[in-house]
Amino acid sequence: MTQVEGLSVEAPSVSVHRKALDHQPPDKAELRSTLGMFATGITVVTAGGTVPCGMTANSFTSVSLDPPLILVCVVREAAIHEEILADQVFAVSMLSARQEQVARYFADHRRPRGDREFDVVDSTPGRHTGAPILTDALAWLECRLAAVYDGGDHSIFLGSVLGVGRDSEREPLLYFGGGFHQFEAAH
Repeated sequence: MTQVEGLSVEAPSVSVHRKALDHQPPDKAELRSTLGMFATGITVVTAGGTVPCGMTANSFTSVSLDPPLILVCVVREAAIHEEILADQVFAVSMLSARQEQVARYFADHRRPRGDREFDVVDSTPGRHTGAPILTDALAWLECRLAAVYDGGDHSIFLGSVLGVGRDSEREPLLYFGGGFHQFEAAH
């Protein structure tokens, strides 16, 4: 059982078949290429009211409407990982097609950190979390951390949705086959 700020979440029992573990795992590069064949939207996950931080993520999904829950996977080595655990809140900005440079910026490990990380990106502190919400995003959510699960080299953060917003006039930024793409609506 995982407890986060008064919320208890019973982890389902997980049975891993030993036969599945008795073979050589796929090559990481081949696995990454194969997983890249699944088109996803692109998000920037943010945390930290006083010293904000962010990261580009495409491992994000809705979990439940009642109660409203989402999940995002964050590599344990990322600075934002500890910030989310410390603050217990985070925001997710779903990027629009015109925000490819923003996605690249938050994926670049050489970007400035600390007080300067958001100097070149327009954002507004979230009303519920204080976490930066990116200007021109397609949509955004603010979340309270509900549970944390082990996900190999990542943590799976389950977020209880506190607030949402969207701009239906924009097109999404997509990731497919190792690159960014824009959605082309059928007319």
